[in-house]
Amino acid sequence: MDIIIAAVITIAVLGVGGAMTEVGPWYAALRKPSWNPPNWLFGPAWTLILGLAAWAGVLAWRAAPDAATHWRIGVLYGFNIVFHMLWSPLFFNFKRPDWALIEVPFLWLSILALIVGTAGLTPLAGWLLAPYLAWVAFAAFLNWTIVRLNAPFGVGAAGSPL
Repeated sequence: MDIIIAAVITIAVLGVGGAMTEVGPWYAALRKPSWNPPNWLFGPAWTLILGLAAWAGVLAWRAAPDAATHWRIGVLYGFNIVFHMLWSPLFFNFKRPDWALIEVPFLWLSILALIVGTAGLTPLAGWLLAPYLAWVAFAAFLNWTIVRLNAPFGVGAAGSPL
């Protein structure tokens, strides 16, 4: 049952995240570094990364010795999902890469907390979360580069919807 719950949550996060990622003319017009991955890569990358995170969650859940530890795992994943789900609307829907960049450290720290919180229960869980941390670190650098190449954003900025 824990695998089914983890799979449903992961599919929901991927689905909602995809729906909240409005990649359109605004994003296409942004100046991006030459090392920016192609758009098609992001979906498979997130699917793999969140699949590994779900696997880590199942392993940690099964290794948890008591209800308090189950609650702690749930809280850690809950915070991570919230921070994970905030980034796309900030960047794409509000067209504010600068705000998304401010949100990134919270997402990164929530992943680090997941690694610390699960690795103590089963080291494999921590390792399964490492690609998530690495990808978000890369995405943060990409986000920072896009902000640097395209600022300012918001009211009065060129091409801004606000």
